[in-house]
Amino acid sequence: MKLNELRDNPGATRSRKRVGRGPGSGKGKTGGRGIKGQKSRSGVAIKGFEGGQMPLYQRLPKRGFNKPNRKQYAVVNLGLIQKFIDAKKLDAKKPITEDALVESGLVRRRKDGIRVLAKGDFKAKVDLSVTGASKSAIEIVEKAGGKLTVTASAVAE
Repeated sequence: MKLNELRDNPGATRSRKRVGRGPGSGKGKTGGRGIKGQKSRSGVAIKGFEGGQMPLYQRLPKRGFNKPNRKQYAVVNLGLIQKFIDAKKLDAKKPITEDALVESGLVRRRKDGIRVLAKGDFKAKVDLSVTGASKSAIEIVEKAGGKLTVTASAVAE
């Protein structure tokens, strides 16, 4: 096989339809747009327009609410903390604070605080202090013989 013998599969490429180029093309004169009317002209944008009737997207009720000043936590799973302790990136003998989690690279930025969740295996005996934690995460840490201190009132399941 040579470079000049390379070909695409037959029928794989098609030349583009040249609209409005004479009657022989099959898309000549009006270019497949029909005769007259708003849609035959250029610059038409009537995606949700329903002929003056209230459009569907406006008839449906609005639901929900996004709190503008809600708190956003950086989320950490216990399994990841265990992985970092095993890799000697976190010292289990010292108390693990939010600063230590950021320094180790486990959390990129603190946001409004760090929240610990219970996903993954955890067996290290550590003293953790974070902004928030789930109830199950607190249970798992205490079962492993450690202590999880929540500094803010963000304890929830």
